[in-house]
Amino acid sequence: MISAPEFRLACSDAVTWLRALPSGSVDLVATDPPYESLEKHRAIGTTTRLKHSKASSNDWFDIFPNSRFEELFGEVWRVLKKDTHFYLYCDAETMFAAKPIAEKVGFKFWKPIVWDKKRIGMGYHYRARYELILFFEKGKRKLNDLGIPDIIEAPRIHGGYPTEKPVEVSEVLVQQSSQLGEMVVDPFMGSGSVGVASVRRGRNFLGNDLCAEAVTIAGGRLLAEGAREGRTQTHAHDSGAHAEQLLLAGAE
Repeated sequence: MISAPEFRLACSDAVTWLRALPSGSVDLVATDPPYESLEKHRAIGTTTRLKHSKASSNDWFDIFPNSRFEELFGEVWRVLKKDTHFYLYCDAETMFAAKPIAEKVGFKFWKPIVWDKKRIGMGYHYRARYELILFFEKGKRKLNDLGIPDIIEAPRIHGGYPTEKPVEVSEVLVQQSSQLGEMVVDPFMGSGSVGVASVRRGRNFLGNDLCAEAVTIAGGRLLAEGAREGRTQTHAHDSGAHAEQLLLAGAE
């Protein structure tokens, strides 16, 4: 009998948390940092995604500056096993900053995947209807299905956690770039859509967010999916040991 997927969550700075994870211990990283250009969009009134929502009463979150991408991508590279994938949700502006830094760290950039939100959003010059997911590779790993297109269609989520992504989008990434029982990591998990996608597909999940409310919401969603909860992490220095235990448990 196959056991239910397991998850562990932490509340910490993303880079600090990743530094505590064992090297070469992760099968897939998929994440959506609160990128720097969001602050610009909010300042000129071209996004409403940073406001309070029904699912969250927090005051949004700290922007992760482009200047920290090199240390973030360096840690993502370190924790990933050889021959693995890394997906980064971002907008078109952030792509131009993130791509060369990830390549400098060692990743091979394949292409941007387009998330088609089906309906237009805010904006002045051609209103936004899509977001990008940058597809990077460490080593060489074949996608599970070479027939999947580079445009993923899923309606944007209204009234959810700020910048919440549809689980269906992350399910495509998880299904394409990992196998049953493998470990998926999201250091900026928000309300946990990558985690939900992972456990639905039979993968284990390690997640982190700087916002305690996000950790609570994500934990509830994962439990509702039938995943098994490990001891919740609250300090980054604990996470490496817990990650190693979870990785060992997944191999049994």
